[in-house]
Amino acid sequence: MKPLVAIVGRPNVGKSTFFNKISGKRNSIVSNMPGVTRDRLYADAEWCGVTFTMVDTGGIEINSEDQMWRHIKAQAEIAVETADVILFFVDGKQGLTADDKVVAEYLRKSNKDVIVVVNKLDNNELEQSFEFYELGIGDLFAISAEQSKGLGDLLDRIVELIRDKVVDEEDDKRIKIAVVGKPNAGKSSITNRILGFDRVIVSDIAGTTRDAIDTDFEYDGRLYTIIDTAGIRRKRSIDEDVESYSVMRSLAAIRRADVCLIVLDASEEISEQDVRIAGYVHEQGKPSIVVMNKWDVIEKDTHTVNAYDKKLHTELAFMDYFKSAYVSAKTGQRVEKLMNIVDEVYFNASRRITTGTINDVIADAVAVNDTPTHNGRRLKILYTTQASSNPPTFILFVNDVTLMHFSYKRYLENSIRKVFDFSGTPVRLIIRNREED
Repeated sequence: MKPLVAIVGRPNVGKSTFFNKISGKRNSIVSNMPGVTRDRLYADAEWCGVTFTMVDTGGIEINSEDQMWRHIKAQAEIAVETADVILFFVDGKQGLTADDKVVAEYLRKSNKDVIVVVNKLDNNELEQSFEFYELGIGDLFAISAEQSKGLGDLLDRIVELIRDKVVDEEDDKRIKIAVVGKPNAGKSSITNRILGFDRVIVSDIAGTTRDAIDTDFEYDGRLYTIIDTAGIRRKRSIDEDVESYSVMRSLAAIRRADVCLIVLDASEEISEQDVRIAGYVHEQGKPSIVVMNKWDVIEKDTHTVNAYDKKLHTELAFMDYFKSAYVSAKTGQRVEKLMNIVDEVYFNASRRITTGTINDVIADAVAVNDTPTHNGRRLKILYTTQASSNPPTFILFVNDVTLMHFSYKRYLENSIRKVFDFSGTPVRLIIRNREED
C-alpha cells in the first residue's frame, strides 16, 4: 500500500499549487479565493523510486462557525487521521498568524510526522521562514511551489519519513477484504455474517462504526482479513448529511485491500455516493463485488435480478466487469456465497498470461478489427507483455502512442476479456512507444 501524505493548512497558502506541481496534473482548482478546494483530492506521486499518494485538503478554519468551513474542517480532519505524513503549509509572505498556531496545536495532537512547509518564498527570503520555528512542530522547509524552488529537498525528506511506513506485505498470505459503502447500507451486518459472530457493533443509526476494524479469520482452510469501514465519525458540530463523508472513510481501506465488497442498499436507489465509492475502487485497481444487501425486503419475480443487474451496469458503466451478489445480512440469505466470489475475483486479478499467448490474442484482435490510422499513418502494435497482476496490467509497445484511440484500446481490453476470465477485476492497458524501456 502506498503511504499517504496529507497537505493541510489555512486557506490560500498554496496547497493546491504544490499538489498540482508534484502530481504533474491540474487536479486541484488553483485560485486566490479561500475555500476553493472543498473536498479532498488524491493523486499518486513518485520521488527517487518511492511512490506515495498525496491528498489535497481544503483550508482549515479551526474556529469558524460557517457551515462551509465546518465541512472543509471535517474533510481535513479525516485526511489527517488517515495520513502517514502531514505537510503543514504556511504563508511565508504573510508570516506567522494566530490561526497557524491553532492549526499547529491541532496537528501536534495527531502524533503524526509533520513537516512545516513555508511557501511563497519566491526570492529565497529564507529569513522570513525563521519565525515559523516558533510553532515547535516537525521539520521546516522553505519553498516556492509556484516557481518550483526547494521542492527537491522537501521531497527527499518526505521519502525519508515514508520509507518506514511502507509495510512489506509480500509475506502476508492473508487476503484482505474491505467492506465499503454508504453508512447504514449493512456493512457491519454483512461482516458479522461472514465472521459468524458479532465482532462489529451493528445499529440502524448511520455512522455507528467509527473506524475501520480489521478482523483475521479462516475460511475453508484459507486465511483472510476483513476490514469493516466506517461511513463517518459523527461529530456534533457537523450538520451535513453523513453520506457526504463516507468515501473518505472507505478510501484508506480500499487502498490496502485485495478485494472490495461494495455494499449497496437494495431498497434504495443507487446514489451518486454509491457511484463515487465504486469509482474509487475502480481507480485503485481492486477486484470488486457489488453486494446488493437487504434483498429480503424487495418484492421479487423471476426477472428482478436481471432488472437490478441492468440498472447496475448502467450506473457503473465505467467498471462493467464487476461481479454482483444479492444478499440479506438480516436473514443470512446467500451471504455464504460471498466468500466463493471473493476467491474467484482475487484469483482472476492474480492471473498471469504468458507473453506468447497474449501476443497471439492481440494479433487475432487486430486481424478481426484493424488498427486505427491518423493522417495516413497506421498504428502498429509491435509487442505485448503482462507487466504485473492485481490488477492484470499489460504493456503494448507501438510505433506511435498518439495513434491509439481510446475506443480501440477498449476494444483490445474486451478482446482480452473474451479469451481470459478477468471478471470482477479491472484490466490495465499501458501503451508505450517502441523505444521506451
